Amino acid sequence: MGVLVGLGFGVGALLVWSAFALPRATREEATGPGAFGELLARAGLGHVTASSVTVLALGLGFVAFVVVQVVSATLPVSLVFGLMATASPYVAVQRRARVRQQEFAQVWPEAVDNLASAVRAGLSLPDALSGLATSGPEPLRDAFAQFALDYQVSGGFGEALDRLKVRLADPVGDRMVEGLRVAREVGGGDLGRLLRNLSHYLREEARTRSELQARQAWTVNGARLAVAAPWVVLLLMAFQSDVIIRYSSPTGVLVLAVGAAACVGAYAAMVRIGRLPVERRILA
Repeated sequence: MGVLVGLGFGVGALLVWSAFALPRATREEATGPGAFGELLARAGLGHVTASSVTVLALGLGFVAFVVVQVVSATLPVSLVFGLMATASPYVAVQRRARVRQQEFAQVWPEAVDNLASAVRAGLSLPDALSGLATSGPEPLRDAFAQFALDYQVSGGFGEALDRLKVRLADPVGDRMVEGLRVAREVGGGDLGRLLRNLSHYLREEARTRSELQARQAWTVNGARLAVAAPWVVLLLMAFQSDVIIRYSSPTGVLVLAVGAAACVGAYAAMVRIGRLPVERRILA
């Protein structure tokens, strides 16, 4: 127990020292153009840096390791649950990004319809986009409210569109923003037809994707339950010291390693096989 207390004190002292001694990275340097920075943006967490998520993951992993070690007094089991807790923030960010994109896919047709109605009523493009902050779908209102504020402050339509695209971090939003930019710069009477065609396409795509997701939901949930069940049983066994101590032996470590590899491999294969195509942000 003294070793764990010393380790916790050392990690805490290291974090305190790094907060003052190490130079702070800018937002662009912290998130970067990498895959995880893009994932944070799609999850609506563009203000969160990748280093913050890493620190949170390490903290959760350490806490889980200590708790399970105190309960079970079995190092291999504690390491397994510590690794699970370390991975949990990354899994949560992925899930948040997926759920956010699904919500956007459901409400974009309504937003495009509202925008088309505002344009037909004679409003300018900036005013029509700003109106979505109050009349648009709920998941999109914050982004368009920020757009309205950016446009009022700067007066630059293109700059406000760029910030809106970064804030949305959505493929459909990219297409709509670029279409509106071209319509603003070139002009012409095709904007209403463009918005109607986009709305029709988005509704058909959302309907098809919803049907596919409903059909595969029971398979995905069953796979998750099958993967989680052995580890729930193992966690319950941690309260029985005469049973869990057997995993300290080489055979027990081998069982844990093989079981973890089998669960991760099977779950990754299921996700890969059943994954629906994800639209890329080509116009990002």
